[in-house]
Formats: sequence, structure tokens, C-alpha cells
Amino acid sequence: MTDDNNRVHLTGRVSADPEGKLLPSGDEVVTFRLVVRRSAAARRRSKQVVDTIECSVWPAALRRSVRRIPAGAEVTVSGELRRRFTRGGAGVISFVTVDVDTCKKVVAPPVASGA
Repeated sequence: MTDDNNRVHLTGRVSADPEGKLLPSGDEVVTFRLVVRRSAAARRRSKQVVDTIECSVWPAALRRSVRRIPAGAEVTVSGELRRRFTRGGAGVISFVTVDVDTCKKVVAPPVASGA
């Protein structure tokens, strides 16, 4: 038996302010989109330079923290991939999200000043 592992680690920019949603079940989730640059090899194969990844945040403490992250901020997230289903005009559709369990703002290193 293999040691299966569903973990993702991504670094990118938050495309818009995170949004909270109250679901019919009573659960609350905060979602945001993460814009991630493709690798150089992937850019050579395709004209697409970035991917936009939907992220879902479920734990209450992390939801509060993520809501304070502004659009354009660079963050690193870790979590698990989830395939979700919804009904649309064309029937049932599926999409993939990242269920985030850590999200940290990337802090730019200080710029050294020359004297």
C-alpha cells in the first residue's frame, strides 16, 4: 500500500478581498482566489502565464485572519485539494478548490541601504 498524500503548498497573490459566505447548512466559509505564476517550463508549453486557484477556509480562527488579508497581498497557503460539485444550467458541474489549513502573508525582506 502506498502512502497517499493530498497536500498542496502554493505562493501567490490574492486577487480580491476574501469573501465570507453562510451556507444553507449553517456552516461558514471564507473564499478567495490565489493567482499563482506558472513555472518557466509550463510557460514555454502554453501562453498562459498564471493559474487562478479557488481557496476555501473553514476553521473559525483562520477565517478571521484571512478576512484581514487585502487584495494584492502575497501569501503562502497549505492545504488539501477538494473536488466539489454544484448544479448549473447545464447540469452538474465539478471544480477543484484548496481547503486551506494555513495561510501566511509573505513578508518582503528589508531593502539594504547603502551608505
